[in-house]
Amino acid sequence: MRASDLTDHISRRFNKDIEDLRNSVLAMGGLVESQLSQAIAAIVSGDSELGLQVASDDYKVNDFEVSIDEECSRILAIRAPTAGDLRLIVAIIKTITDLERIGDEAEKIGFLASKLAGMDRPADSYRELKTLGTHVAHMLRDAMNAFARFDVEEAYDVVREDEQVDEEYDALTRQCITFMMEDPRSIKRVMNVTWAARSLERIGDHAKNICEYVIYMVQGRDVRHTDIPGTTGRGTE
Repeated sequence: MRASDLTDHISRRFNKDIEDLRNSVLAMGGLVESQLSQAIAAIVSGDSELGLQVASDDYKVNDFEVSIDEECSRILAIRAPTAGDLRLIVAIIKTITDLERIGDEAEKIGFLASKLAGMDRPADSYRELKTLGTHVAHMLRDAMNAFARFDVEEAYDVVREDEQVDEEYDALTRQCITFMMEDPRSIKRVMNVTWAARSLERIGDHAKNICEYVIYMVQGRDVRHTDIPGTTGRGTE
């Protein structure tokens, strides 16, 4: 085999490794999106069994993280990527960490849904919680689309959107405090709602993080802890 043929073979193999890696991240993202959607549905519908199923399936997300992390380590050791390829690997390692944490939050919401299913349900069937959950789910979907398409503009849009999620969470928290003050008998149920809302707010933070990695991956620019046009700079978790 000529040197040029060997170089071409190595290049094509490396490109396939990178593409397989990206596809694995997208598959992990799809699983996490499904987990989140089911967790929200479990709370809204009062489905204890569905909530517990979401919680018990978290190991699937963990398995994805371990597998992708191992493949990233292999590529770093064997291929020694540079420039844009190296940024991609770094962004993937960070992204799967945030996806795993989103899975953990979905697991928490699943357990909380199971608890809430056994308590008296409000007439609005947790409308505000559903609204917050839907908003966060859209953020996560858009974050994964930005990752799939290397779409910096969509990534910036998600980063900006996180502030609205924070505002919705703050409003829901204030409402929960009012409910508990007006009716102490509701404290246990409302506290579970508050914890579920907190998990949703954290998922929004993780979706924002993923988009910051997309910006780094494409532009080589670290926008964490910086002021982004259209935001008030409340920070990133």
